[in-house]
Amino acid sequence: MSGAEYAKVTSEVNNFNKVLNDGKVKSQDMGKDEFLKILITQLQNQDPTKPMEDKEFISQMAQFSSLEQMNNLNTQFEKVSNNLASNQAVSLLGKNVSLTDLGGNNITGRVEAVTSGAYPQIQVNNRLYDYSSLEKVTE
Repeated sequence: MSGAEYAKVTSEVNNFNKVLNDGKVKSQDMGKDEFLKILITQLQNQDPTKPMEDKEFISQMAQFSSLEQMNNLNTQFEKVSNNLASNQAVSLLGKNVSLTDLGGNNITGRVEAVTSGAYPQIQVNNRLYDYSSLEKVTE
């Protein structure tokens, strides 16, 4: 199978799977919907002679709420980190830099341009390099 045929088949399989999952992408992580389903099932199937105490229920909800807030904070920290990296890359315009390319070669030159986004790149000697490959900056 050629690369083009493989890409076409992969695309069709992914589109078919999205239709099966109502447009949702399957994830190995348990989200709030799965947690609430488990909690409701637990409440429906509890022993009537020993019902779940309010304290246990509130404790589980508090733990889930804390976990959800930590996930939200993590997402926000990633956004802040990406913005900082992008801003730092912009500050390199016109400066001389040393970096290592993917082949392990040491590259030196003046930063001519910068791309922004989650993974900023710097243009040196008419080629783009990942910002993370930067080793040294001089005036």
